[in-house]
Amino acid sequence: MPDPCLCASRRVRRGSGWAPARFPQDSVNCVNLFSEKARILNMTTDSLDLASLLCSRLCHDMLSPVGALTNGLELLAEEKDPEMRQKCFELLEQSARISADKLRFFRLAFGAAGGFGDMVPLAEPRALIDALVGNNGRIQANWALSGDSLPKPAVKTLLNLALIGIEALVRGGTLDIAAELRTDGAKPCSEIVIRATGARVVFDRNVGLALEGHLPPEELSSRTAPAAMLRQLVDAIGGTIQYHAAPEALVMGAMLPAAA
Repeated sequence: MPDPCLCASRRVRRGSGWAPARFPQDSVNCVNLFSEKARILNMTTDSLDLASLLCSRLCHDMLSPVGALTNGLELLAEEKDPEMRQKCFELLEQSARISADKLRFFRLAFGAAGGFGDMVPLAEPRALIDALVGNNGRIQANWALSGDSLPKPAVKTLLNLALIGIEALVRGGTLDIAAELRTDGAKPCSEIVIRATGARVVFDRNVGLALEGHLPPEELSSRTAPAAMLRQLVDAIGGTIQYHAAPEALVMGAMLPAAA
């Protein structure tokens, strides 16, 4: 019996031109199978690319404090003056703290430790965001939290939106953060609002496209990868995400089902 996939590629002469032969049903099934495999392969490739970009983002953000640690150790090895050595120790302590704060933040913002669906105490993301804001030195965080905990997808959303807000405040400003688990409707849902206000708010348009789910995969970068991951997370659990950008303010909000 001839291979149906080979039959699908047969050509017949019609008049003066060439035209594809009628596909047998087996050939159509074969083509559909190839299309499905290609779709799955593309999804896998996109996921790998996104994971690679998130790793690049993590490395980029860790490069400065880790590099400062290396430089501080080199200076400490060469410095003999007690006062200067004390300053080296202070710089080393600061760099180590910033490195640890960023690692803890990214572990929950990008990682999946503990599995999705777990409830996370709100004190944890608050401490992580306060640490980043404190290390920045030019941003003040204001909190309006209701309840003691949120589902992990909501916490990841909160962290990544806060990260976008912090990055938008290039000259400092105020980061207002509100979150609650609403149970007054037919289905419980997590509601999150982040507002960044300052003298100059810079919002990368590609980050906005990634939040909308409209940024082409080939245009993804380490800068837009967190927003793209956030969009995939929100879509996966049937939530919504919106934003509004202005020269002096950036407002972002998300509504997420309490259970996916």
